[in-house]
Amino acid sequence: MSENSAFEGKVAVITGGGGTLCSCIAKHLAAAGAKVAVIGRTMGKLEAVVNEITAAGGVCIAKTGDVSNEESMQRAAEEIKSELGPCGILVNGAGGNNPKAITTNAAFTPEELDSEAFGDKIGFFNVNMDYFRSVIDINVVGTVICSRVFGRQMAESGGGAILNFASMNSYRPLSCRPAYALSKAAIVNFTQWLASYLAPAGIRVNAVAPGFITNANNIRFYGSLETGYTPRGMNILAHTPMGRFGRADELLGVVDLLLDGGRAGFVTGVTVPVDGGFLSCSGL
Repeated sequence: MSENSAFEGKVAVITGGGGTLCSCIAKHLAAAGAKVAVIGRTMGKLEAVVNEITAAGGVCIAKTGDVSNEESMQRAAEEIKSELGPCGILVNGAGGNNPKAITTNAAFTPEELDSEAFGDKIGFFNVNMDYFRSVIDINVVGTVICSRVFGRQMAESGGGAILNFASMNSYRPLSCRPAYALSKAAIVNFTQWLASYLAPAGIRVNAVAPGFITNANNIRFYGSLETGYTPRGMNILAHTPMGRFGRADELLGVVDLLLDGGRAGFVTGVTVPVDGGFLSCSGL
């Protein structure tokens, strides 16, 4: 059991709960006494989280669903409320990028205007908008829908806390990732707007902006200490004052604080970077 008992008995809903970051958050909140519901698209990943939490004596259930589909989330919300009670904590962790919405080049080149010369490369002028929209849907629309569905339960129950997932891309867009950068910038603005709107309902809304945290997905692009870093990975380390990638558990201090109404009851509408100093470094 965690030393922080502020979450004892509270119902915490975590979307993207099968992923590296949000599974870590789910385990942390469950250890602190919260009744946890993890939502994701792949039941196998969710069940692994449920099994680990319940084996440690915690309470956790899993629901599959698409966060960008309101009917899907309404159904999940009703089932969770029936099994655990109304939501008091929401972590909007579902999100990601689509490889087909990533441009091949970091900047325009004249060959982009010649489809034959450009070949199968992806540029701003030919990126498929369906893939582009898919990134907006999961990162932005998904956050909005889950905040509506589960936020309503909080409003009906007298309050709660919502934690959104922003990114360094919210403030400093990384090359080749236009849709992701756009979507994460929107999260910071939406967090501020929703915090103001829901304050009278006793609901606080904040966000965390993770830096480069090691997970199975980004190791493919950036490498690791064990396998060796790619050129892009080396560039990231050169622009991170702490000189390393972060760990999932290094988010927990900020997450714990922002969700704890006792210690952060007057904190709403803020986004806190957890990035090893990446945003503070110009690289010059």
